[in-house]
Amino acid sequence: MKNIIEVKNFKMAFGDKEVISDLSFEVKQGEIFGLLGANGSGKTTTIRALLGFYKPTGGELLLDGKKYNPEDTQVDIGYLPEERGLYRKESVIDTMVYFGELKGVKEPREWALKYLERVGLLDKANEKVEKLSGGQQQKVQLGLTIMGDPKLLILDEPTKGFDPMNRRLLMEIIEELHAKGTAVIMITHYMDEVEKLCDRALLLKDGVARAYGTIAEIKKEFGGKSLDQIFVEVYGGENE
Repeated sequence: MKNIIEVKNFKMAFGDKEVISDLSFEVKQGEIFGLLGANGSGKTTTIRALLGFYKPTGGELLLDGKKYNPEDTQVDIGYLPEERGLYRKESVIDTMVYFGELKGVKEPREWALKYLERVGLLDKANEKVEKLSGGQQQKVQLGLTIMGDPKLLILDEPTKGFDPMNRRLLMEIIEELHAKGTAVIMITHYMDEVEKLCDRALLLKDGVARAYGTIAEIKKEFGGKSLDQIFVEVYGGENE
């Protein structure tokens, strides 16, 4: 399969502190890829450098063979950052229609209402975003992220704060997008999500790749242990 993302010898330093050290990996078109590691391991820094928020200290980060340019991108991207951001004073439906129009979604109101029904928020459509719970706001933000069927979906801790039922709903949505050919990068601490959904994964510690490959390859490298056990082994029981 074609690579949609290529990271080659990526290095990133802030002042005298190097946070990513000679990192290389690929994400293939249409796969679900787990980007794993404890807080501060370099996961979000890598994504931000890929999307042009940070200038790499060294190496290359390519999207469909080119550096990402939001003004002239050849790949539609949906990005759900860990730090959520919504227009809190606007209604849910107005917010979703506004972003749908920006993305060129046909009939964005119809799309938004159908999505809100799917995630159990149809009765909240006319409420102001600030009136919603944190989990409900997260569902709205997810809807904005997947509008327009992006070819690449980057999800940073997408199930943070979700109960088991809503985690299952989100995983169903991800699987549906995957079936349509969307490449998905999942940054998550839930190893069960990785084992269930991901084709391949990369485990970072202190900006260095400690495991990389298919889930089966990673398990084999660590003697058949579960991903939870591998995570604990790599981090030596450190607290996150």
